[in-house]
Amino acid sequence: MWTPEQRGRMARITRKTKRYPSDMTEEEWERIAPLMPEPGRTGRPREIEFREVINAVRYLVRSGCGWRMLPIHFGHWRTVYGWFRELARRFLFQTIHDVELMLDRERSGREASPSTGVIDSQSIKAPHAKTRGYDAGKKIVGRKRHIAVDTDGRLLMVNLTPADISDSAGAQMILDAIRKRWPWVKHLFADSAYDRLQLMDKAAYPDFVVEVIRRRDGAKGFEVLPRRWVLERTFGWMTRWRRLVRDYERRIDVSQAMIFVAMGANLTRRNAHP
Repeated sequence: MWTPEQRGRMARITRKTKRYPSDMTEEEWERIAPLMPEPGRTGRPREIEFREVINAVRYLVRSGCGWRMLPIHFGHWRTVYGWFRELARRFLFQTIHDVELMLDRERSGREASPSTGVIDSQSIKAPHAKTRGYDAGKKIVGRKRHIAVDTDGRLLMVNLTPADISDSAGAQMILDAIRKRWPWVKHLFADSAYDRLQLMDKAAYPDFVVEVIRRRDGAKGFEVLPRRWVLERTFGWMTRWRRLVRDYERRIDVSQAMIFVAMGANLTRRNAHP
């Protein structure tokens, strides 16, 4: 449950939002406005405000509504969707997320770039996905989210695959990408599903370790594992944004952009209103 101090903080933020709880406050917009694309030198002058585009996308992801059901004061839904696809193509939502992640780590007294992470996956239903798979363990037809987070649960990497892709196979793509994006990460915690020879060979870089955390012998039912619980909290942060409860997107790149919209918004609000 929230403490009185947390409830008071949320009440102060709500009073600053324009119309909906998902809207950006002035402090949040000032943080990301410099990252917005500059107007073109030629062509028709831009009429839409980027702040309204970001507000509309955050409203859609937070409420779980469809594009055609966006409130009209955000502008025509086709215009908002077009700009969303353009900003996603430029990796703007990922950039916002990564910048705010580093600032949040520094604000909490840590180095901007993490050195340790945790990996896991989540299978979710994807009724409209172009390609889907069947996860026999979870009995789910859809996609699988392979993610890596830092030791506080901030999202570092996400890789989306059909649900029939194994955890260790999805993690190999995470390892390839994380060394380029977060080069100081040298240690990853994982569960026993990642204890596979091919993955361990992939992780055999100099000074790079994948440590498998196992359940205690004889343990029954649910057990909280060291370093592993932060991932469950990250998945909880995701599913508070209702568009992410299932994967409603046909394209993988659109689905990934939705995740960065949600997690970036959490970090932006946290940094703008400490």
